[in-house]
Amino acid sequence: MNPHLWLLTLCQGFFMTNNVTFIAINGLVGLALAPVAWMATLPVMGYVVGGALATGVVARTQRAWGRKRSFQAGLLVAMAAAALCAYAAATSQFWLLVAATVIAGYYNANAALYRFAAVELVSPAAKEKAISWVLAGGILGAVIGPNLAHYTRDWFSVPFAGAYAALAGVALLSLSVLSFIHFPALPKADPAHPGRPLREIARQPVFIVAVMCAALGFGVMNLLMAATPIAMQHHHHEFRHTALVLEWHVLGMFVPSFFTGHLVKRFGVVKVLWAGVALNLGCIAVALSGVDLMQFLVALLLLGVGWNFLYVGGTTLFTEAYRPEERTTAQAAMDFWVMSTMALTSFASGALITSQGWTWLNWGSLLPVALVAGGILWLTAQRRVAAA
Repeated sequence: MNPHLWLLTLCQGFFMTNNVTFIAINGLVGLALAPVAWMATLPVMGYVVGGALATGVVARTQRAWGRKRSFQAGLLVAMAAAALCAYAAATSQFWLLVAATVIAGYYNANAALYRFAAVELVSPAAKEKAISWVLAGGILGAVIGPNLAHYTRDWFSVPFAGAYAALAGVALLSLSVLSFIHFPALPKADPAHPGRPLREIARQPVFIVAVMCAALGFGVMNLLMAATPIAMQHHHHEFRHTALVLEWHVLGMFVPSFFTGHLVKRFGVVKVLWAGVALNLGCIAVALSGVDLMQFLVALLLLGVGWNFLYVGGTTLFTEAYRPEERTTAQAAMDFWVMSTMALTSFASGALITSQGWTWLNWGSLLPVALVAGGILWLTAQRRVAAA
């Protein structure tokens, strides 16, 4: 750890405060404002759709402006989008709320690169730990996010409008912290060595499986997490219980980051990915066993830890897929697939939870988990053939 990495970890915490608050309230505000119930999670979907659409723009701004200025631009957009969300909620304008969350996606796409920027702040031998430590900043979001949603819920006459307004302040605080971080300059384009085209990079098994683990791991997590506030409300749990479940879920997502890097170093990335698959299966099993508060809490806790192993493992594996001059192109491609998967699962989450219910939503989650397991098996077989 060095001062710049500590500060970037703090920025990650503020980023996750934004994300957790969005997850806690967007579905509920959407349910209150949407013309029909199945549209409830469109504001959740809008945030990740905006992120997916912004990945290419972010890659260009990172190359043109550098890490710091691009990250600062993302935070300025976050402040404006949060203010627009507050206005949309206060005036009961559902489609304006969706549009505001799409705009906020630019911040999502920018801040998602904090984990890659962390690698550039340390020596190559410490990359696993740097990724893991920066993601551990999400613990701040786990604690602040649900409580921010709970305590600012009734700031204004319209529920949760105050929570959106508070997020503008969180983004401003993050902007001030970011101003003290120095990021090394990104490698400049060399006409003699322009790097491989994306289609060539993306054909590598390591690229495909790393993206599968990160994207589908995030997809399963998002599918179940986005539906949880609606499912708990449907089963007559109070919002304070929903906030508690989300708090433990996000702690599960980020507390393991204190040791995930060590596990990758000691046991190898493939074994950590397998542990992530097993934890996702455990989550689904607990969720299918009932709808009491403790079952929601344990299921979401296991889901969070499983996400951590798949996301940190997938990100670490992904660093093997590109050369230094290819990093912005490759990283943008990975985050495009991650956010596109999140967009799909955000939409599916609202549609399934309101039409099919919590039980069928969990049964459906087995498919992406099985695809991740198949990808890991395929990569292992490819590496054995290459070694032979």
